[in-house]
Amino acid sequence: MEKTRKLTLTAMMVAIGTMTSNLFFIPIGFTKVFPVQHFLNVLSAVLLGPYYAVLQAFSVSLLRNIMGTGSLFAFPGSMVGALLASLLFLKTRKLYMAFVGEVFGTGILGAVLAYPLAAFLLGQKATLFGFIPLFIFSSIVGALIGAIILSIFVKKQSAILSTTSLLKK
Repeated sequence: MEKTRKLTLTAMMVAIGTMTSNLFFIPIGFTKVFPVQHFLNVLSAVLLGPYYAVLQAFSVSLLRNIMGTGSLFAFPGSMVGALLASLLFLKTRKLYMAFVGEVFGTGILGAVLAYPLAAFLLGQKATLFGFIPLFIFSSIVGALIGAIILSIFVKKQSAILSTTSLLKK
């Protein structure tokens, strides 16, 4: 049952990411900044774990590219960010570490991995560190929204659990 729940949540996040990709993106140069992806990465990292977080990031990137609302740079940024966010959260069980993992994974590592795509595969002139400010800006905005929403959920859940434990006494 747990596997079905995780797969269903992943599919819902992929649907949200794909549906919002034509509404909430910022075209900058030959990239399309998409903060919703980073929001979904933090959510899936915390709620689902590394395997499903990377699957969600890959699926949204693939569908965005098929629909023409994404770029090839979505793959390294989103997948590395989702992986690092989920691994850091698993290691520490701290929400802010999922935020840090998403921002560092996408903003630094994903940006560095995007350089060869621009330089060699697409033949675009790009500087190695030209992607970092764009990727960091997008990932901070989206990951912050995800971390805030998750912290609200955690507070509400703990309030509900304490209320129900008082009712049982």
